Amino acid sequence: MSSSNPKSSDKGFVYREFGNDNSAATERPIPELPPQQQNLKVQASRKGRKGKTVTVISGFQGKAETLADLVKQLKTQCGTGGTVKDNEIEIQGEHKQKIVDILIKLGYKAKISGG
Repeated sequence: MSSSNPKSSDKGFVYREFGNDNSAATERPIPELPPQQQNLKVQASRKGRKGKTVTVISGFQGKAETLADLVKQLKTQCGTGGTVKDNEIEIQGEHKQKIVDILIKLGYKAKISGG
């Protein structure tokens, strides 16, 4: 008995009316807002970091490439390490005021949040 079922290559779909791949229709584009329209929050945090302080910048609405360029610039200006996680920038150390000044010079609306 042969197991060559013509429906075995359906990739788990029960029914599909049109086309083979609709992944482009299900992707949601990230709106790339200009810096003047972005409201960023800058705060220092120690939660989940074994007592080490990092400065977290949140509120971005843009592409990953834009964030990567910005984090590189902030790391250079502050002289420390940093990363992008979950659409937020984390810079090692407490640099709240310095980062707010840099972001304002770049045209972003930024303010210090938290204590």
